[in-house]
Order: sequence, then structure tokens, then C-alpha cells
Amino acid sequence: MRDRFPLLVVGSLLLTAVLGAWLVRGAARGGFADTLSTWRAQPDGARGLFLLVQESGLPVTRRTADLRILSEPGTLVLLAVEVEGAQEDDPDQTALAADRGSDLEDEEVPRHGFNRLHVPELSDDETEKLLEYVRSGHSLVLVPWGSMENPLLDALGVSLIKADTSLPMRTLVPPLSSPYTLGVERVEARVQAYLALSAEGAIPVLEDEPLGMTVAAVVPYGTGKVLVVGAPELAMNQALARADNARFWLSALEALGPGPYAFDEHHHGFTNERSVVDFARRYGLHFAVAQLLLGLSLWALALQRFGRPRPPPESQRVGTTDALFAMSRLYREGHHHAFAAGLLSRGLLQELARHAGLPAHAPAQAVAESLTAHGQAELARGLREVVHKAANVSSESELLHLATRAATLRQRLPSSGPRPAAPPAQTPEEP
Repeated sequence: MRDRFPLLVVGSLLLTAVLGAWLVRGAARGGFADTLSTWRAQPDGARGLFLLVQESGLPVTRRTADLRILSEPGTLVLLAVEVEGAQEDDPDQTALAADRGSDLEDEEVPRHGFNRLHVPELSDDETEKLLEYVRSGHSLVLVPWGSMENPLLDALGVSLIKADTSLPMRTLVPPLSSPYTLGVERVEARVQAYLALSAEGAIPVLEDEPLGMTVAAVVPYGTGKVLVVGAPELAMNQALARADNARFWLSALEALGPGPYAFDEHHHGFTNERSVVDFARRYGLHFAVAQLLLGLSLWALALQRFGRPRPPPESQRVGTTDALFAMSRLYREGHHHAFAAGLLSRGLLQELARHAGLPAHAPAQAVAESLTAHGQAELARGLREVVHKAANVSSESELLHLATRAATLRQRLPSSGPRPAAPPAQTPEEP
């Protein structure tokens, strides 16, 4: 053990360094949240957009429940939410997304922190409820990630065309005047997918100025409308300070309806249930991990014995001794020598039966045979002797001799270690 002590020390220091670095990285509030989550304060988060709308006086909320029940009025905002059943059938589109050099080239949303373990997709049931919600007259903001087709975009009549993400920053301009781009001259962002609109009445809102391809559009659906944006970076914290990006979001949201504007966080891994992630969201990830480590340390300390076993209190020791003397006097004055001998014999038999690997109620003959088979012939002879004498005890001296013999046999039992193996069976030699 002493030879391994330096290795244990070095390993403990390395483990402490790794855990410390991980805690420092997660100590930034909002750094653990998902990409384009309104809780994430990093460059690829959407906390800035949420605060922009809030500080502009518009009603804004975060939604942590699923979309199977939608009854409240307002505009729902889905940022980089993956939809169940998404697929890419065009090989050319797949080839553009194959060489992934940055996050925007990924066809799947980059995950961060604990949320990567339990981020749900938008299920088919939720998709139907969401389309019914829009069809009844409500508004929706949809910022898809990647260029894969999914049932929600198919129902809206929108197809995505993968953009070449190796191109520099794109300049987006309104193709026509509309309330959605009020006060907007140009928008700067990296484009992930262009929109191909087949729905009747769809209104292009932003287009790539050099290429003339649509990046954002308002699509009518029933009596409601959906704002689809193919540039997820436009909603990130790092892009709000460019050109008229912030003005675009305020104009578009105000034109969609009076609100409240509910940013979906359920599909970024946040729920309305109390959890470690919820605690970290409120107070920071380092406090949640520190609380967990404190609980583990207390649990480990509770299992540790400090120092040698302490002797029982004097009152307990004296009381136990007095009880033993009282019981012995009852047996002695009542001449219950045979009964006491039977108790001694039965206790020794049960202890030797456990040592021989037999149940406690096994007969003495079976226990003795098992002990002999395991190389404990002396214990077997002693057991037979105690059982035989216990049946014939008639005086106090004989009882004392029997108790001494039983105690001697107990002292010969091994205190620990495996039971000795049975000797191999002898096979008769052939003549």
C-alpha cells in the first residue's frame, strides 16, 4: 500500500484539477444551457434577444411545458427546436453539410452541459397541436436549425435549401416594404438555409442581397401566420449588435401580434419540474455541483468510524452483568441444569452449522460430518462430545465443565477468511 501511495496522491491531484477546471467552465451563469436557449448567455445563446424584447416593453415569457396543450393567446417562438421525423433526401444537400467545420455547418443542434442528455424533439402529437394552434388564428416564429425537411415545414409549404456556410457574412435586405421590416435597411448574419416557398400568399421578408434568395418569410396558415427564418445566427447574442438586426426582431414581433411572446424552453431541456438543472439555471452550475459534492461527502463521512470502538457506558456494563448473574442464579436455584445445558449445546450447534455451510436447524450428525469433510475433525469430535454430555448434565459442576468445553470450541473457529475447501474425493485404484 505504501508503494502505491504516491500514485494515489498524483491521481487525486489530477482528478481535482480536472474537476476544478470543469467547475470553472460551468460557473458562468447561463453557460450550461442549450444553443439558442434564452437562458444561455454565451455568443450562441438567445438571452440577448429575450432581454431586448423585455426591455422594449413587449410582454415576454418562457414556456417550460410541452406543446400538447396550447390554449393561451400570444405568439410562440421556437428557436433551433428539432422536429421528430426530420430527414434530408437530397444527396446534394447532404454533401454540403458533410464537411462540418463550425457549428453552423452541423445539421444537428450543438448541445451543451447537462441538457444534451434530455433534450426532447418536437413530437408528432405536438406538431399537430401546434399547427392547429396556428390555424385557429395565432402566430408562430420558427427558426429551424440545418436544412433537413420535417413535417412542420412540409405542412407550411416551406422547403429548405442548404447554404454554403463557407461564404462570409451575408447582407440581408427587405425585398419589399412591410410592417415586419419597419425601420430595417439591412441585416447582417450568416445564413444556414434559404427558403423555397410554395404556400399561397407567402411574403418574403428578408433576402440575400447578392443572390436574391429568400432567408425569412411570413407564411399564412389557416387564419394564423408563421415567421420562418433560415438564419439561426440572427437570433444569437453575437449578432444582435450588427446593422439593424435588433430592429428587425422588434418590428417582426410587433407585426405578428400584441403578444405575449412565449419562448419555448421545454425543447431546450428545461421543464417546470424541480431538478438540478433548474437549480443551476437559477443560481449557477457551480453551486449545484458543490451541493452534490457536499452531499456525497457527508454520506461518506457517515459511513466512516473515527477511532477505536468505545466501551459501553458503566451503567450498561453493570446492568448486563447483573442480568447474567440473575439468570444464572435462577437456573442454579431451580436446578434447571439440563435446560441450560440444552441451550449451550443448541447455540454451539447453530454456530458450527453456519461455519460448515449448513442451515442453523441442521442436525448435529450432519454438521459433524460436514466439518469432518472440510478438514475440521477436531471441531466435529468436540461437537459430538458437547451434544452427548448436554443430555446427561445433572449438577452445577457438570454444567460449568460443559460451558468451558463449548467456549473452547468457539475459540478455535477462524475469525475471518473463507471456509476451508473440502478435500478431493478419493477414487479407487484399478487393480
